[in-house]
Amino acid sequence: MKPIFKLIISIAIPLAVGAVSGYLTMESVQTWYTTLNKPSFNPPNGIFAPVWTTLYIMMGIACFLVWKKDFPQPAKRRALIFYSIQLLLNFLWSFIFFYLHEKGAALAEIILLWIFILLTIISFGKISKPAAWLLVPYILWVSFATVLTYSIWNLN
Repeated sequence: MKPIFKLIISIAIPLAVGAVSGYLTMESVQTWYTTLNKPSFNPPNGIFAPVWTTLYIMMGIACFLVWKKDFPQPAKRRALIFYSIQLLLNFLWSFIFFYLHEKGAALAEIILLWIFILLTIISFGKISKPAAWLLVPYILWVSFATVLTYSIWNLN
């Protein structure tokens, strides 16, 4: 497969995950979420879409850098499995929090997500340092989201 197609696929997948997640939870974000008590550091709702879009693109580029790299298959496969698991967990958090309104379960799930992002960064770093660094803003944002999730759970 040509590299340009690998790049397009790599970016399209996380963007699609984000788009489906956003579509499925949009109503709750606009209704249920607005009724929750939130901490003073809660960002305005308009911040989330551009931040997540940027992070999904960076995740896709990171995946592409690993996918295209000539590297032993077991390590590559493990790295891409970690990546796939964290992407699934990323999707599930939105569903658990916004769709099911399960703040406590979402807190537990986001901690698991954070662990799998870290595992992905470590495994990507063995294959491509730039790929690993592209995920650093993602784990930082999810760290913030974890604190935010905890605070919302605690306040409600």
